[in-house]
Amino acid sequence: MIRQFELVERVRAYNPEADEALLNRAYVYGAKAHATQTRASGEPYFGHPLEVAAILTDLRLDDATIVTALLHDTIEDTTATREEIEKLFGAEIAQLVDGVTKLTRLELTSKEAAQAENFRKLLVAMSRDVRVLLVKLADRLHNMRTLSALRDDKRQRIARETMDIYAPLAGRMGMQRMREELEDLSFDVLNAEARTSIMRRFIKLRQETGDLIPLVTRQIEEALYDAKTPAIVQGREKRPFSIWRKMEEKGVGFSQLSDIYGFRVIVDSEEDCYRALGAVHRRWRVVPERIKDYISGPKSNGYRSLHTTVSGPNAMRVEIQIRTREMHEVAEQGVAAHWAYRDGKRSRNPFAVDPFTWLRELAERVEKGDPPQEFLEHVKLDMFYDQVFCFTPKGDVIPLPRGATPIDFAYAIHTRIGDSCVGAKIDGRRAPLWTRLRNGQAVEIIRADAQRPSPVWMDMAVTGRARSAIRRALREDARDENIRLGREIVRQAFERRGKSVTDKALETAARKLGRGGLDDLLEALGAGDVSGRRVVETVYPPDHGGAPEPRVEPDAPTVRGVRKGVSMRFGDCCHPIPGDRIVGIQERGGVTVHAIDCARLAEHEDALDRWLDLRWDEDADQFATHVARIELVLANEPGMLARICALIAEQRANIDYLMTTERNSDFMRMLVDLEVRDVKHLSGIVTVLEAQPMVSTATRSRARAAVLASGA
Repeated sequence: MIRQFELVERVRAYNPEADEALLNRAYVYGAKAHATQTRASGEPYFGHPLEVAAILTDLRLDDATIVTALLHDTIEDTTATREEIEKLFGAEIAQLVDGVTKLTRLELTSKEAAQAENFRKLLVAMSRDVRVLLVKLADRLHNMRTLSALRDDKRQRIARETMDIYAPLAGRMGMQRMREELEDLSFDVLNAEARTSIMRRFIKLRQETGDLIPLVTRQIEEALYDAKTPAIVQGREKRPFSIWRKMEEKGVGFSQLSDIYGFRVIVDSEEDCYRALGAVHRRWRVVPERIKDYISGPKSNGYRSLHTTVSGPNAMRVEIQIRTREMHEVAEQGVAAHWAYRDGKRSRNPFAVDPFTWLRELAERVEKGDPPQEFLEHVKLDMFYDQVFCFTPKGDVIPLPRGATPIDFAYAIHTRIGDSCVGAKIDGRRAPLWTRLRNGQAVEIIRADAQRPSPVWMDMAVTGRARSAIRRALREDARDENIRLGREIVRQAFERRGKSVTDKALETAARKLGRGGLDDLLEALGAGDVSGRRVVETVYPPDHGGAPEPRVEPDAPTVRGVRKGVSMRFGDCCHPIPGDRIVGIQERGGVTVHAIDCARLAEHEDALDRWLDLRWDEDADQFATHVARIELVLANEPGMLARICALIAEQRANIDYLMTTERNSDFMRMLVDLEVRDVKHLSGIVTVLEAQPMVSTATRSRARAAVLASGA
């Protein structure tokens, strides 16, 4: 049993300003009040309040809570009264002790309305000060640790009550460490054989693989050291109940479980969390879809952390949680972090949630006047992380968030089942798809292969998985319909121009119009975002009623910026045409005009005084034709060249020069010099050629070409 000075020292270790006199008075008062009492084990009764107080010192709670722990059974089990407690220790402590006393008197497993009503009143009191709950949870934890002295039937009742109420309640309050211990202690009573079996499997695994925890811990530390990220690394085997629950939920054996080891990485800052995550992923391969970011999206109880699962040594999957010290406090202590001391002072943890929020919501339900039994049921369900657990016809458990419907249930099983859902049976009775599921219900999904999700389902579904799948299915249905409609629209548009529509032509149009591909273009057509006429004109530019042939006038000023009387020629290295940005280089015999991206300009970088800033005359495309070269890669088949020449002629261009540079049995490569008006004219020709099935590629070439136009 903890001695008086030891308890005081435990409190002073985290709170040097603790009221020593208050703690000593409470110790002496409790010891005297329980002096003649013993526990079922035969040990002095006062050892129990002391251990409860010690548990709360681990949470670094304030003096009033520690004193309440020392006195929490005095009103219930001794002659002490609330009035006496208030007179000796003050109203605050008296209220806390009285609240714990009422909770102790409550049989939470009772189905009677009177007990449910009592629970409602208690929760209203707890909403004023949640420290009542913290003391009761510590009280229950120590009772579970010392349960062996009781009769088996009493052990079973207390363990079931702990598993159903107190462990989920600790979890709902964010106190994960306490929740896990309560669950495991209850599991040892309720299903000792299963727990023993899991422990044997752990021992066998350690014999086969060795103790992986020190190995993985060291490797994580090395990875973080290389990343220059200071951290504390902790490793552990997951608790037997946690392992058993996963086996039950997934319907698998121990050997099939992937992550029975858990590691925590505690760093200095939020930035270090993500830096550590990167270091871990560089060290091991991440398991797909097993990364969770509870820092950017915290749980409702304030829990924040990064979770990832990686393939560690011997291909063993390892779960790693990464968080800061403040996040770790909330993860371990939950709402208790709201009162915790750090460095001798009450400190505000920025990640701790308001401990009264959930309790206030329960109090509001009391005011709504729900029947007591229903209220108790609501409270129990609320404590399961805002989840409901429903069953498939085969007995598999499907966890869902509160408010989930049969649609969410169907998609939780498989997307294909959700997409084909037409109805549902809940506990054997037909129910509408908008029905909100409740804990423990059995749900059967009625399917039809021809069924597709309806837009109204978006108003029924609450899970991200279901809503995402519904949106995806609706988009796919709309896309399929638009593609079908778009193909008909473009077929008619090409027929009106006397052209044959081909996938090659449409792929060319899609590229020119900035669409991702053929189906994207057809979808845009069907949705009305693009017209059929625009697609046709993209492939076969209109001739605007027959553009007049350019007039060849030798003295016409096609380029502005060259003095009159100075000879000018176009560089055969880049053969610029109207629409290209151009520059002039003064050389012997006149000025040579180059495209601004011509590679030959690099030769003149040291003679910038010879550079001239030139521009095309506004009517340059009307004064003369200009030669541009294109390169074609096309199928080597009979009549191919004739079709190419006909297409170029349709675009009102002349072929000035043609040369085959490569030929084999399937393809041939050609250089073609064309007389064109400007860049737009050339681009239209290239687009028409690209759209033809026999043309693999058609691109403008900067190779040397003949020069047909010059100006003075």
